[in-house]
Amino acid sequence: MKKFSVFRVMTLVLAGATYVSAALAADTMPTKAPGSPSPPIVPATCTDAVDFFTTSCPLSWNGITVYGVVDAGVSWQSHGTRFNPSYGPGTEPLVSSNGNRALWNIAPNGLSQSFIGIKGKEPFAPGWSFIFDLQAGFDPYSLQLANGPKSQLENNGITAANQSSNGDSSRAGQFYNGVGYAGISSPTFGTLTVGRQNSLTLDGVIAYDPQAASYAFSLIGYSGVTAGVGDTEDARFSTALKYRVDIGQFRAAALYQFGGYQLNNASTDAFQFQVGLDVPAGAYGKFSFDAIYSRVDDAVSSLLLTPAQNAAFPDTLAARISDDSSVMLLGKYTYGPVQLYGGYEYISFAAPSNPQTTFTDIGGYTVVSANISNSFFDGRVIQVFWTGAKYAVTKDIDLIGAYYHVNQNSFATGVNAGCSSTVSSQCAGTEDALSFAVDWRFAKKFDAYAGFMYSQVNNGLASGFLFNNTINPTAGVRFRF
Repeated sequence: MKKFSVFRVMTLVLAGATYVSAALAADTMPTKAPGSPSPPIVPATCTDAVDFFTTSCPLSWNGITVYGVVDAGVSWQSHGTRFNPSYGPGTEPLVSSNGNRALWNIAPNGLSQSFIGIKGKEPFAPGWSFIFDLQAGFDPYSLQLANGPKSQLENNGITAANQSSNGDSSRAGQFYNGVGYAGISSPTFGTLTVGRQNSLTLDGVIAYDPQAASYAFSLIGYSGVTAGVGDTEDARFSTALKYRVDIGQFRAAALYQFGGYQLNNASTDAFQFQVGLDVPAGAYGKFSFDAIYSRVDDAVSSLLLTPAQNAAFPDTLAARISDDSSVMLLGKYTYGPVQLYGGYEYISFAAPSNPQTTFTDIGGYTVVSANISNSFFDGRVIQVFWTGAKYAVTKDIDLIGAYYHVNQNSFATGVNAGCSSTVSSQCAGTEDALSFAVDWRFAKKFDAYAGFMYSQVNNGLASGFLFNNTINPTAGVRFRF
């Protein structure tokens, strides 16, 4: 299943899209019954290829919609790494330990992950609908399914200065590496879904990050530590129950991940709770607030192998295991064309409830006992702060700026206890990123974007880094359908 080709996914989905479009072209719209309420206004369905590219029409039929994003660009980095076709972001726009030289790169997925998906909503009783959604994220240049663990495996045993771009990710080559769930929904009673779903913290980051979790311009979008309650693999759960409900201006949500590693999860279990509200301020705009509590047991942080580990256990990966918990606080203010954002997350790490031995990770790769640490993160605390703004210059042009800060305590023991230097990655340290972007929606389904992110690390968070900073100007075009 992990090896399922993106070509096959795209072929099946696009074949369905062709049928959807043709069927809708032949249908006529029903007339509204006298005295009935007006139906919601929705874009007319695509009838031909010209419609598809030049209007906002969806590829829909009988409540089923084929949709997606293709995002392709170029970037320059002052301290970067070579493009990797397996890695979802393709490059490493945030300062990374292996960033080693100035270079130009093709840069996929700068503003958002490219994907193709199919979703549906079918009423089955008054006020109730069956819903489903399936998404496959891919690289638009290589057409490979996004696969962070594979990018790590490809760099096993290679010195940092010679590595291509790589990193851990919840997207691990699955044909459902975005989402894959089904459920029921009611405007009154809420929505209950089961399957592969975003964590509540990932949903929170997307909603309250001024850069909307962009890879190229957002520290918390590129790094999944914030969205994944400390470990990026837990930004999504493959077997989870998720419930959301809105009651007036209030909202609540809960998520429970059941099953363990054997069901393509990166933890043995997890639960999250969320409460939020919108506060209208009349002529002075609107405030929105959310708070999320999370607990993830036996969370996996995947690592590539050192030369010695690779010689002993080729074609495997290493891992650090921990129990993680967090509190995330989110806020947003909207006033006319201006949106102001802010967020904070406190993440604590402890030794795992169930120390792990050899297991198979979410990418289908073996992690052997000799390369598992069940105590490395014990006592670690990460605090993440961010703020920023978005200004709509016109209805089609947005200016976006953001600042991100990460603070790590010292959780080293022995001779390094209390350290705040680069002697160990367990020492206290900081990470900062500043970004700016312009997004121009020049056609119904197209936008062009350009911007930069400057990032740097210090002390413990810079341990093992070849350079402690990078700047990453990026420009691209995105097609949304």
